[in-house]
Amino acid sequence: MKNQPQTLIPSARYLDNAALIVVCLLLIDSLHFVFARLLLPHLPPMTSALYVLGLGTVEVAVLVGLQQPIRWAILRRYAWFFLSIGFLAATSTTINYTAVAFIDPGTAALLSKTSILFGVLLGLFWLRERLTASEAGGAVIAVAGVFIITFQPGDYLRLGSMMVLGSALMYALHAALVKRYSTHMPLAEFFLFRLACTSGFLLCFNLIRGHLIWPGRAAWPLLLLSGTVGVVVGRGLYYLALRRLRLSFHSIILTLSPVVTIGWTLLLFGISPTPRQLIGGLAVIGGVVILSVSRLNSGNT
Repeated sequence: MKNQPQTLIPSARYLDNAALIVVCLLLIDSLHFVFARLLLPHLPPMTSALYVLGLGTVEVAVLVGLQQPIRWAILRRYAWFFLSIGFLAATSTTINYTAVAFIDPGTAALLSKTSILFGVLLGLFWLRERLTASEAGGAVIAVAGVFIITFQPGDYLRLGSMMVLGSALMYALHAALVKRYSTHMPLAEFFLFRLACTSGFLLCFNLIRGHLIWPGRAAWPLLLLSGTVGVVVGRGLYYLALRRLRLSFHSIILTLSPVVTIGWTLLLFGISPTPRQLIGGLAVIGGVVILSVSRLNSGNT
């Protein structure tokens, strides 16, 4: 009997830690579009994305460097991989930061969850996975939700919605590449080099477009907050949760982040989704949950 509490305590601690990670992940993941909207009056979207990712990269480099020598050989050996995901992530981030000028953060967050749907489709056509009947049904429901949000009478395809969908597709392709080619890499170096390549492409984008300007004094607190919370803490929690939780459960949890984003949007901007957007968003989330639960039950994690 003396050994029983000792076997239960580690399990309880594990559950507490997992619950804490999930709560923090939801709160921080929901801020992505909120930060983009807050920075919109201060800097061009592409410039905001550069400074946010650049500051996050510097902070991660310092944290990794304080713990261990940075193994640059990983970057040289897998340069094609990091350049590929860096380009996709940079383009996706730029589109997201631009889209919030046309669509509210809550609706953008709802549409961004189609990245999970795109990920399933990439697995189907690229990785030769198979869809069950319930997975196919979930995909159909999610697509119907996207159509409800995106299609507007007299304004057939809303620009902001289409931008977020394009961004979600690029991020899903980035995630598929990461899933296929990075599992053997140390997490710290992978995270650092991924951020560095993303920041490098954002710098090139800004130089080409002539948007490289120095932020004003009012922008710096928001940039530092976005880089630290949104990139360093947020993405760190994302990968930590990905390693602690099963992939399908991880996907299900993240479908809840738009709900929190809608709360932030209402609190900070006084904007709430229209009934049409809410119905479409519920369909997107419902379809994605069906997809994720079905894959969890079938063992396709």
